[in-house]
Amino acid sequence: MTYVIRRLAVLDWVRLGVLAVGLACVATGLLPAAEAVANVRRIGPLLLFLAAVIVLAELTKEADVFDVLAGRLAIIGRGNYAALFVLCTAFASFVTIFLNLDTTAVLLTPVMLALAPRARIASLPLAMTTIWLANTASLLLPVSNLTNLLAMDRVGLSTHDFAARMWAPQVASIAVTMLFLWIFYWRRGERGEDRYQPPPPVPVGDRVLFTVAGSACLLFIAAILAGAQIGVAAAVAAVLVIAAFAWRDRSKLTWGLFPWQLLVFVTGLFLVVPTLSRYGLDDLMRALVGVAGDTAGDYRAAAAGAGLSNIVNNLPAYYAGERVIPPAGHDQLLSLLIGTNVGPVITPWGSLATLLWFEWCRRRAVKVPMVKFVLTGVCLCVVGIAATVTALLLTR
Repeated sequence: MTYVIRRLAVLDWVRLGVLAVGLACVATGLLPAAEAVANVRRIGPLLLFLAAVIVLAELTKEADVFDVLAGRLAIIGRGNYAALFVLCTAFASFVTIFLNLDTTAVLLTPVMLALAPRARIASLPLAMTTIWLANTASLLLPVSNLTNLLAMDRVGLSTHDFAARMWAPQVASIAVTMLFLWIFYWRRGERGEDRYQPPPPVPVGDRVLFTVAGSACLLFIAAILAGAQIGVAAAVAAVLVIAAFAWRDRSKLTWGLFPWQLLVFVTGLFLVVPTLSRYGLDDLMRALVGVAGDTAGDYRAAAAGAGLSNIVNNLPAYYAGERVIPPAGHDQLLSLLIGTNVGPVITPWGSLATLLWFEWCRRRAVKVPMVKFVLTGVCLCVVGIAATVTALLLTR
């Protein structure tokens, strides 16, 4: 027990602290037990999905699927940075859209950073591609971001309806992100080389695991596009991969696969934020978001969501904003969603994905210039949100 406690990282203690505060709020009556139970029931399906998709993604990485795909992209680019840029942004966007932004931050980041030395590519452009698109490419599907699942439930949209409403904002968001990635990190003056060296193909360790994991991911994607219940689809896909590893390589099936940290953090937030909302946070959010359901109110909601995300994290920012937006204010709610998804690219704590990404960069000794990170993030946040909300309102 003492050994386990010593192994807890600082972020783990923060997550446990959030849960402890939330439970204390319930125990002291600051948050009525009935409201606490209702909130936990609401996020139950989200927690099932989150746990299943992280396990699925972790084992997919262990099966070399991400490494092989990233290596193939570098080979296809044939030393041309412009081609590699398009391929990497498409790969990061695809993983974020279909396997959740945390998968991109936690699993695709180390894959990209491992690719850099093999192809003699600067690490920072690849790293920035994963973290920016982990946030800004998380608008299209409910599975892309936990905030999307909350919003879809609030506005009563199916997966197809949600995608139909958000496809134009997603295109705008990715386009702006690609523009700023190229200007600030990928152009010749920033990357320092004219061409890169295509790496040799990444060998597949176990073809059975590779095939099962890749097929399970495709099955999961097909299921959510077909309208299946998201948590169930993720759980079925995860069970298939777990069974394959139980047969071929049981050593990879450890308790470390289970993302208890994320589950603890999300549960704690849904106890702490409602408590704060009962004692003044709702009034503050009404002042920030406003009550007007017009175009100006939509932009204001997006700006408030982005600003608060970069102060306290995007998940509590969305939940706090959602509470004060009228049930009929769908455009304003989706604008808030845009602010909390696209906006948290300025501070390291803007989203949980960004926090996890910084940890991976630290482990791989990738130096992230903090001033540049913040200033370029401000540019992306302002222009990205303006373009994305505009796309939302033009296609309503």
